[in-house]
Order: sequence, then structure tokens, then C-alpha cells
Amino acid sequence: MRPARKLSALVALGAAAAIALTGCTKKNEADTGAAAGGAGASTSATTYKVAFVPKLQGVPYFEAMNAGGEKAAAALGNVEWLYQGPTQADAAAQADIVRSYIQQKVDTLIVAPNDPDSMAPLLQQAKAAGIHVATADTDAPNSVREAFVNQATADGIGQALTDSLLTAMGGSGKYAIVSCGQTAENLNSWIAVQKSYTASKYPNAQIVDVVYAGEDQAKATQMATDLMNAHPDLTGLVGECTSSAPGVAQAVQDANKVGKVFTVGLGTPQSMKPYLDNGSSTAAILWDVENLGYLTAWTGAQLAEGKPFAATNDVSPDLSAVAYDAGTKTLLLGPPLAITKDNVDKFNY
Repeated sequence: MRPARKLSALVALGAAAAIALTGCTKKNEADTGAAAGGAGASTSATTYKVAFVPKLQGVPYFEAMNAGGEKAAAALGNVEWLYQGPTQADAAAQADIVRSYIQQKVDTLIVAPNDPDSMAPLLQQAKAAGIHVATADTDAPNSVREAFVNQATADGIGQALTDSLLTAMGGSGKYAIVSCGQTAENLNSWIAVQKSYTASKYPNAQIVDVVYAGEDQAKATQMATDLMNAHPDLTGLVGECTSSAPGVAQAVQDANKVGKVFTVGLGTPQSMKPYLDNGSSTAAILWDVENLGYLTAWTGAQLAEGKPFAATNDVSPDLSAVAYDAGTKTLLLGPPLAITKDNVDKFNY
């Protein structure tokens, strides 16, 4: 019986060692996961549901954000990326989708609100349900959101739009703005900068009107046409969002005023390419939209895991120095990018 007892003791000792080794391995994996706040796949065994609700689904801009979010989810390895928005830029329809995600008990809910004020109570409701909440692309500053993923500063975008247009206009003249949603916080902040910056830097230039076309490109074209008819001396138009940017350029093209009325806008590269090529648009002021989507998904994962943001964050090889402002709880993608006929083909969306 002694050999059997010795064998039993050895088996027991081996099992204990295996358990101890397993415990150390799990602890090391957990420690590594906690320390890896930057780029690369997560070692967390938990999969987090990160839901993004854009202003409008089906338009190139937000579909590019979705593509970036999907890339981040694949790279991180612990994110289930959910994406759904209204088929029209309607605050009530967007609210219904947000309520659905609250009922699904997602881990992080990120919204680009059509109406920040009406969205704020829903974000409060989500937080009360234990869901992390954030905004991206468009902020709801008077809400309980834990972070805002900002594409660029309002000053940066507003000044870039103004400089690009006024350079084409020769530094003087009258121009008008065709915006989209009348309550969109980001668009309104850019317009405010354009007004003040134009007055201070270009005293011989004047903004004659600001109109709102929703997210309707055809309506933006009609409104731009009406503005040119109402102001025969108009020499500039700004399309303040990704549907009005090609809309105003189309209006100039249709009116045979290329080279007489200049346009710039917040347009996606491929939607603007024909207008950049034929001169009906001078430039699209934008940013890398896929990277914005990537940063949005990464932010959702950080919040779900309870990881704090650093002053500078290593998010991915393409996003190695994303700044975070703790005072405003804002992650900044970077400065705006001028897309022209010379670099438009670098972007496939």
C-alpha cells in the first residue's frame, strides 16, 4: 500500500501545483489587461456591448464612423459594436432607438444627438439604469454624459471654413450658410465661430443669412438656389454638414456660376469629389471620419471597463496621441483637415 500512498500524494501535490499555477496565470492576465490602456487587443474575458446612435443612418459620414467602430471592435477583441440610427434626422425617432438600447441594458451608450436638450433626460435615464453614457460627433454638454468624443474644436472648424471660403472670395464679399439641424449643438457652435471670426478677420466680408435644410441634400440645393436669387451679389456659400456641402455646390453648378460663387463645406470626400474636380467647391473641411468612429468605440470600451482616460491616450497606431481634457471630459481627435481635389482620392468614403 505504501507505493499507492506515495502515488496518491504525488498526484495531489501535482494538482495543487497546477491550481496554484493557474491562479498565477489568471492573475497575470488580469494585471496585464488592467495595465493595457492603450492600443491593441484587450485581455479581458468579458465582452462589452457598446452602442452608437448617430443622428442619421445611411449617409456616408455616419456609415464611415460605423466602419471605424467595427475596426476598433475587431482590434480590441472585447467589444460588441452596435449601430443604429433614425432614417431621418428626427429627434423623436432617435429617442426611440436610445430607449431600446436602454431596455437591452448595453454597457455603454454613445449618442450623436439631433437635439441635445431633449436627449439629456434619456441619458440620465440610461445612467440610472447602470449604463455608461457618452456623446460623439455632436455633444450634449448639459447632460450627464461621461465623455464627449470631439472631432475637432469649434474654433478650428469655424476658422478653417471661413479662411478657406474667404481666400477663394478674395477676402471680401457676401456669403450665406446652409446648415442642417437647427438644434445641432456642433453646427451651431461652428456657425457662432464663423460669425465672430468673419467680423474680426474679414471686415469687408458679411454673412447675409443662415438657413436650415435638415439632413436633406436636395433641400440644401434648393435653399442655396433661393439664396443666390435673393442676393444677386452673393459670392460665397457654406454647406455646414455632409448633406448641405454637396447641396450648395450642386446649386452653383446648376446656376452656371462656377468661379463666380465659391463654396466650401463639411462634406465627405467621395461625395465632394465631383464638385472639387469641377471647381464648384473649393474645399471640404473635415477629419478622418473612420478614425472618429474608432475612437468612439474605444471610448465606449474604456468607460465599460472603468478605465480612466489619460491626458494623452495611445488608442491605435493611427491614433497614438489623443488628448483628453478632464475639465470638459472631452477626447479630441485632432485638428480639422482640408480636403481638396489634390488629396480627395486618399479617402474611400
